[in-house]
Amino acid sequence: MNTQELKRVFEAVREGTLAVSEGIERLTGRGELDLGHTRLDIGRAMRCGHPEVIYGEGKTPEQVLEIARAVLTAHDSLLVTRTSEETAALLTAELAGARHHALARAVTVEPDELNETGSVIVVCAGTSDLPVAEEAALTARMLGARVQTLPDVGVAGLHRLLAHVDRLRKARAVVVVAGMEGALPSVVGGLVDRPVIAVPTSIGYGASFGGIAALLAMLNSCAAGVSVVNIDNGFGAGYQAAQINRMAEVTTA
Repeated sequence: MNTQELKRVFEAVREGTLAVSEGIERLTGRGELDLGHTRLDIGRAMRCGHPEVIYGEGKTPEQVLEIARAVLTAHDSLLVTRTSEETAALLTAELAGARHHALARAVTVEPDELNETGSVIVVCAGTSDLPVAEEAALTARMLGARVQTLPDVGVAGLHRLLAHVDRLRKARAVVVVAGMEGALPSVVGGLVDRPVIAVPTSIGYGASFGGIAALLAMLNSCAAGVSVVNIDNGFGAGYQAAQINRMAEVTTA
């Protein structure tokens, strides 16, 4: 929990809009709001460093809006992933400061001060992989990382990647997003001494089996230091990269 969120809790208790007992629960990481269809974990920021993120897929627009409003009563930022166009339209119409990131399929409300520190680089093999890469980049940024994206640097034209090796070696964490045969993370892993987070995408022809071929290739990488998240899971990769970035920030502080 950052100082802004602590201030929100203390001010709410002072103004009487938040009971002392509930304020204590939030500060000890046990806070919860029961919305009927959802039990919102408002203590997660204290336990894990970041508020709960809303996964939009499978929820109605109205449910997502209700959850989002509840999140914003406890925190000054919001990230909703995998939003439909209908959900995004409702959120941006009803929530002050809400922004739709169409390519990443996400909606955010940013705090007044979003401090971006360190360095996370998101490497994207092809233009078709960009939605997953943008989800990873947006997630890492919302969690406080300074993010750069390198699009369309796949192994079919390796010179495009090699032109950026110096930048990759300065990052605290590198997210590599690729479909097809999924070879790019192994290449990057062999060039840098930083954690590499591989994201297989469902992009590819029939024998790619919806990303399974890329997933298996990444799991079997011969390059050390490569970890793998699930198919199309840009959010998970961005979150992990932000945690690594944050650890480095604490270590150097």
